[in-house]
Amino acid sequence: MSPHPLAPPAPHDLVWLDDPASALARAALPAWVSLPALDDTPLVVRRDRRRPGEIPVGLRGRTRAERFGTWIAPSAIRMVVTPMELAARRAWRLRPELMALPAIRLLDAIADRLDDAGIHWGVAGSAGFSLACARNVLHADSDLDLLVNADRPLAASHLKLLAELQRAAPVRIDIQVATPYGGFALLERLRSGGRVLLKTDHGPYLCDDPWQPSPCKS
Repeated sequence: MSPHPLAPPAPHDLVWLDDPASALARAALPAWVSLPALDDTPLVVRRDRRRPGEIPVGLRGRTRAERFGTWIAPSAIRMVVTPMELAARRAWRLRPELMALPAIRLLDAIADRLDDAGIHWGVAGSAGFSLACARNVLHADSDLDLLVNADRPLAASHLKLLAELQRAAPVRIDIQVATPYGGFALLERLRSGGRVLLKTDHGPYLCDDPWQPSPCKS
């Protein structure tokens, strides 16, 4: 786990607050939010830069309907864990109680293949959240969310492996690809042949090349 970094945390990173009550004092929190629980439960960094100088974060409750987005000051962050750190240290092998879950069994089965291929990947979504703290939000039907960092277009061999995993895995895999300009769903690009909805810090828009984005004309 990393202490508060010099650079702002990236979307999908998990952050812990030094003093949750103070950090969220200006937010109109929903009733399901437990400030004491946030002492050891992370928030998820979002894509939203409407407040320059602040970090957009999301809080999650016990159900899918319990989601709340807000902003915090960078100085409020005590610790950061990235999806890539969870993958690199094989965090699931430290949580034997989760190994019975299909998403975690699949994660263990494909991790070495992803590393051997040279793909820069991490664990995101419910799996990443559950591996980073003591609170498990996974269940038997949970998808496996992966994040692939790609500063340049993915190599053909990487696309082939990732497409194969999405097609053949016994658990649904949701692979998000993060470019310098935003993130997109790999499955969408595979189905369209290129065009994707790129999620950026300033909102989503359709583009043909997420590494050299310009809005689609139609």
